Amino acid sequence: MQSRPRTSWFANVPNPCSFGCVVLLLSGFATAHAADKTTTPTPISVSGVKPHVEWLADPARRGRSGESARESANYLRDHFRRLKLRPLFGDSYFQPLPGRADEKKTTPRTIGRNVGAILPGRKSDEIVILSAHYDHLGVSKNSVYPGADDNASGVALMLEIARHLANRKTPPDRTIAFVGFDLEERLLWGSRWFAAHPPWPLERVKLFITADMVGRSLGNLPLPTVFCLGSEHAPQLRTVLDRVGSPRGLEVARLGADLVGTRSDYGPFRDRKVPFLFFSTGEHPDYHTPRDTPEKVDFPKLARITNLVLAILTEVADGRADPEWVDKVQLGLDEPRALHRITSLMMEEERLKGLTDLQKLLVSTTRNKCRQILDAGKITADDRKWLVRASALLLFSVF
Repeated sequence: MQSRPRTSWFANVPNPCSFGCVVLLLSGFATAHAADKTTTPTPISVSGVKPHVEWLADPARRGRSGESARESANYLRDHFRRLKLRPLFGDSYFQPLPGRADEKKTTPRTIGRNVGAILPGRKSDEIVILSAHYDHLGVSKNSVYPGADDNASGVALMLEIARHLANRKTPPDRTIAFVGFDLEERLLWGSRWFAAHPPWPLERVKLFITADMVGRSLGNLPLPTVFCLGSEHAPQLRTVLDRVGSPRGLEVARLGADLVGTRSDYGPFRDRKVPFLFFSTGEHPDYHTPRDTPEKVDFPKLARITNLVLAILTEVADGRADPEWVDKVQLGLDEPRALHRITSLMMEEERLKGLTDLQKLLVSTTRNKCRQILDAGKITADDRKWLVRASALLLFSVF
């Protein structure tokens, strides 16, 4: 997952994280949907996802960066081959990612590779994409960054869903593409290149799903929450989320992606107005450190999230939903209610000690604006634009 700049205020806050701090509070005060529903089937278990995480995050993988990512790319390719899934890029499972050409070469050298396969559907002109980035941070100062949660967990989710769907007796209505992106940790280069050079016109893509860091919990707290971004631009996806429910023990909290910015591979697809869903359990103290190891992954939670994503993907792939992009964000009171609670907590005396006068003004102004919206009982388009700007300022200058 892409990181954000930190500020000095973090020195006074335990377990700081930008997306994490906001979402931690949102999890309790934004809408947590389907917490008590148990309609989602659970065909995928811990025994399915755990081996993938352990293999990908083994120190022998050397942090899956640069040339050390090649072995992991082959791991994905071999998995797709065993499932008898077709190569996505013509006759190849790999899409080379070019770097800059040096002075002696006119052709840029390959610095990475996306890995992809397809499960053909009965309506081959319509496509659903399930993705996860498989790269991480490599080795620094003789320390391996294993990236168990970031993002071996997301890859495990993708590979197990691919296995389940490949073994179905009947093909889906829509073709499903499974894509492992490389170089996400380098400004989303893999997904940016894919979106700019897709195997087919992106207009044919009915839904893009990506999972990034889906194996832990915010701040290592016992939260049964996965955060879902993107449904604000596709009303049909909200209906799908309501219909599939969630596995027992898992809550789904919905946020607008514009409140947290571009944090993962959904960015290039959102920019092209492809309907998308992004799933994450958020940041934790081991994020982007050598401590992000397999034994800290909550595998039962990862299995539950995998079953949730499988159910959502199946709804769209089997033609029971037809997501369409809408520019206008679906308005509601969940976000101002959450922001009001966040800023109210920040205004408590103990937290105020770590804020500058300008930060205090920003926090109090945001809290007052949210209170006005809640008292009015409705949110206008202008109100939400204000909240988006305020959230951006809070993320960069306070959190």
